[in-house]
Amino acid sequence: MGEVEGIDTSVAPSGTGCVECDAAGGWWVHLRRCALCGHVGCCDSSPAQHASRHAADTGHPVVQSFEPGESWFWNYATDQAFQGPELAAPQHHPLEQTIPGPADRVPQDWQKHIH
Repeated sequence: MGEVEGIDTSVAPSGTGCVECDAAGGWWVHLRRCALCGHVGCCDSSPAQHASRHAADTGHPVVQSFEPGESWFWNYATDQAFQGPELAAPQHHPLEQTIPGPADRVPQDWQKHIH
């Protein structure tokens, strides 16, 4: 597969959790990884929706799921899912990391806070 616009296969993810949620002491449902710069943000079901906000703020429209067992990509600009190239390791957050997570920050009524 050749170069895909909005994807840089050489860039590692920014960390194991949502950058902004980690900084603010927040939590997330699922994680998405920017396919261009590696920013890890929380999905649109999460309270803060940092992955789509990152896409809007930076013009980086393509993300890949950062969940174990998921390799799909999503383009926020076209609202389409697709299969793409393998990105730099790691491919997902640590297996021991809870969903939602991180466990010590998820409120007991978390389902009332999701979108």
